[in-house]
Amino acid sequence: MIIYADNAATTKLSDTALNSMLPLMREDYGNPSSLHHVGQCAKEYTENARMTIAECLNALPNEIYFTSGGSEADNQAILSAAKNGERKGKKHIISSKFEHHAVLHTLDKLKKEGFDITLVDVYSDGVVHPEDIKNAIREDTCLVTIMTANNEVGTIQPIKEIGEICREKGVLFHTDAVQAVGHIPVDVKEMNVDMLSLSAHKFHGPKGIGVLYVRKGVILNSLINGGTQERGKRAGTEYTYGIVGLAAALKEAVDKLDENSKKISAVRDRIIDGVKNIERCHINGNLEHHLPGTVNMCFEGIEGESLILLLDQSGICASSGSACTSGSLDPSHVLLAMGVPIENAHGSLRLSFSEYNTVDEADFIVEKIIETVDYLRSISPVWEQIKKQENA
Repeated sequence: MIIYADNAATTKLSDTALNSMLPLMREDYGNPSSLHHVGQCAKEYTENARMTIAECLNALPNEIYFTSGGSEADNQAILSAAKNGERKGKKHIISSKFEHHAVLHTLDKLKKEGFDITLVDVYSDGVVHPEDIKNAIREDTCLVTIMTANNEVGTIQPIKEIGEICREKGVLFHTDAVQAVGHIPVDVKEMNVDMLSLSAHKFHGPKGIGVLYVRKGVILNSLINGGTQERGKRAGTEYTYGIVGLAAALKEAVDKLDENSKKISAVRDRIIDGVKNIERCHINGNLEHHLPGTVNMCFEGIEGESLILLLDQSGICASSGSACTSGSLDPSHVLLAMGVPIENAHGSLRLSFSEYNTVDEADFIVEKIIETVDYLRSISPVWEQIKKQENA
């Protein structure tokens, strides 16, 4: 039996998305930039998909730009705002300490180019405080970029409130909504965002396709030069069947949002109820403002990597944090930013669920977590030291 509990890393392609893509793979495979009827048929598919995505986000079709995924969308949004700000003598950017590395590494690049970067705290509950953003904004601030929901602990940020502050101060506001779109309501107007990034493979769409929403009137610069695709803002032949698959998956996710949320939350809550009484287990993040399907926990006295590998032997696919940093031995920067002690952060486990998971699977996961944690602690000198200190 295989139980997939790593949906924050990627999701299974839905039948709806796959079936929408097949005609463009086999029959309507033309290049949307071609003038002949096969190409124009592909273009019609693409533009219909753009309209569907816009409707799901409460945006305009000409505010939707296709990218290769969330990382490219984040890069294009941040670098565009930075370049435009620099022209006006504004070289200050605000973000948070636990953003995705697509954001943080882009900010590191800009710092080397002379930009001043402020990373606000996120506190122990994993939530950015809007007043910290307000206090950090300066006359030379050109951008605020805060993720909608954290990819490791699942906490949802007060994006609407932060957006109101940015509008009041006349500062562009970008949000990385990769983990949020398709899982919680996302309305770009209500959220007061100027730019928003999303990626199809987080909500049962295909890999390799994402969207950057850019509010009408905001200047967007190209990262990739070449042809005039995406209204001259993203060169390269359109990934037509990926675009159509994204739109189909997003529409299905939005239509079933409430239904899926209830089902997924039940699985997550079953996990929390099952592990919370394990000795020295810590559930990370604010569970009130939280994605329905993500739970992050730490177990003192063990290594998260060993826990992941042993769970995998039991048929459970999980992670210790972001898939983008899975090759690193360093503890999660997200947990450290939240004030989790470094020794606890080494023993972290992230489980993330979709509507395909069941409560029975949750019960099996809890059983195996208890067994595995007990085993790892039985051979852990760190746990032995913790118990000695307890009894001293």
